[in-house]
Amino acid sequence: MYKVYGIPNCDTVKKAITWLKENNIPYEFHNYKKEGISEEKLASWLDQYAWEVLVNKAGTTWKKLAEEDKATDATSALQLMASQTSVIKRPIIEAEKIVAIGFKPEEYSKIFL
Repeated sequence: MYKVYGIPNCDTVKKAITWLKENNIPYEFHNYKKEGISEEKLASWLDQYAWEVLVNKAGTTWKKLAEEDKATDATSALQLMASQTSVIKRPIIEAEKIVAIGFKPEEYSKIFL
């Protein structure tokens, strides 16, 4: 079973979930806004990917941050992602480890089919 991390009103998350449903891929959804995210989970992701991959620098949340509040390394990224989950790239899909970040149909076909 895959676990999809994101927020339900995100268009990219909606597209990913639609794709998973259409391809009968079982998943459960973890809503950052309601359920939060543990620092332990974020640390495990940072062990798998550089913080620059996990932080959505193109998003509104990042752009609205004061320069001094923006992440500059893995430690500050972990703190930022824990306090402002909207800055995490979406969706993140994992099984035992992360299998996908974001949504690209051609990549999903290779990963899930």
